[in-house]
Amino acid sequence: MSINNNTDKPFTFRFVDSGSAVVLELTNRGDQTLKSVEILSIFLKDIETLGGGPSQAHIRFETIESIQPRGMAVLSPRTWIAGKPVDADRDQLARLEEIEGQVKPYVLDISWQDADEKMRFQRIPLGH
Repeated sequence: MSINNNTDKPFTFRFVDSGSAVVLELTNRGDQTLKSVEILSIFLKDIETLGGGPSQAHIRFETIESIQPRGMAVLSPRTWIAGKPVDADRDQLARLEEIEGQVKPYVLDISWQDADEKMRFQRIPLGH
């Protein structure tokens, strides 16, 4: 009998600078195809209001139809501020990159359907 520890937490990620934009590479380390993969929007802490305030900025990710075992998907996240997508000069994705020794205040909340069509979830802390 073999046990695959990747079943509960199959995803790893990394940010990659593709030249014109930063993309997110999401990798399925598991041994089954994962369907309807979705990352929830990340609402960023307000840095403009003293003491914090309601979040005006969030980052959205597209839904992925499926990721094959040991496969990867490349996503182009998009920053929205006050309900509208923003240009690259106002992008907030850099706030999700990790800085060693800093608290990770955000999470990638990922949901998907496994081979038995059961919904699964994984949380990955990130950011600074």
